[in-house]
Amino acid sequence: MEQSFEAVTGFIKEQFPGQDFIPLHAPHFIGNEKKYLLDTIDSTFVSSVGAYVNRFEEMMAEITGAKHAIAIVNGTNALHMAMIVCGVAAGDEVLTQALTFIATANAISYIGAQSVFIDVDRDTMGMSPVALAAFLEQYAEKRADGFTYNKTTGKKIAACIPMHTFGFPLRIGEIAALCAQWNIVLIEDAAESLGSYIGDKHTGTTGRVGTFSFNGNKTVTCGGGGALVTDDDALAKKAKHLTTQAKVPHRWEFVHDDIGYNYRMPNLNAALACAQLEQLPAFLDNKRELAENYKTFFAGIGMSFVVETPGTKANYWLNAILLDDLEQRNAFLEYSNGNGVMTRPVWELMNRLPMFRHYQHDSLENSIWLADRLVNIPSSVRLPLKNNKD
Repeated sequence: MEQSFEAVTGFIKEQFPGQDFIPLHAPHFIGNEKKYLLDTIDSTFVSSVGAYVNRFEEMMAEITGAKHAIAIVNGTNALHMAMIVCGVAAGDEVLTQALTFIATANAISYIGAQSVFIDVDRDTMGMSPVALAAFLEQYAEKRADGFTYNKTTGKKIAACIPMHTFGFPLRIGEIAALCAQWNIVLIEDAAESLGSYIGDKHTGTTGRVGTFSFNGNKTVTCGGGGALVTDDDALAKKAKHLTTQAKVPHRWEFVHDDIGYNYRMPNLNAALACAQLEQLPAFLDNKRELAENYKTFFAGIGMSFVVETPGTKANYWLNAILLDDLEQRNAFLEYSNGNGVMTRPVWELMNRLPMFRHYQHDSLENSIWLADRLVNIPSSVRLPLKNNKD
């Protein structure tokens, strides 16, 4: 077993030559980042008002195909704002995944709502439409007001938030159909999936609202940043208003007409984001090349490498392999991290965390299966980068 682990770590090191330690996902600032940052500093518009904030929103709308994009300070706050503008309220329930980064469940908690954890599919690692349908058939009921309620708790099921795990598109069309059937708002957590598609449709654009993250470890990063995308004019207008402290526009007066939030992305971060977005096509090509190398290698040694499902195009934000069981997973994590290659298991399932243990969930059979076996392996863009902008 150790011999195969040695082969894996050796191959990973070959993909990233000249490095003593291979991180999981490192950022590269090799385009116009410094130029745009200096431009921002010289302009003195370093906070949430500035040309790069507007430019970032235009670029995100163009990339995703959404009608509107709102720049937000991070992905977690983007999720929080998405639920606010979609009418999720304290005491409601939100259907989501147990296999997700904690930001998803945390944002639901910020609302005062409660998560209900639905299982995922093994191949997409995202919410399973089969599991969702089974849960709704068993526990949900439509009432006279047209909304869906949980028969067990009596609470309104206000929204469904599936996540495109590690950038692999889930079966969002089937999820959307179920949400429409049950009058449940669909909000896509597309934090990890910039550059991922189902057919020719970008992730984050099927639901009423989609959200993205630009954290330091993402495909495109600006240190901390997020975006909310939507085709709904009214929702976009409300999101932009609320994220700027709900201030009524005026040349000198400070009048606010709602509870607002200091959630707008600063111009400094937006400058970084714009420079990174310019390089997105080259980043994606580079990462797909790495994924192909991994796919060929792991097939040759009989190990399972996670690939995109038919009809989808993943950004391969974080590449992943599947080990035989929990014991082998832990042995590989120990060996790789002890030999200069950073690897990580999937996040602790949300229902196993102390603050969420009492929340309702289904069997989570696939989530548990994946948590026992999945390991993320180094996935950074590799230099030199082809087609890099000067």
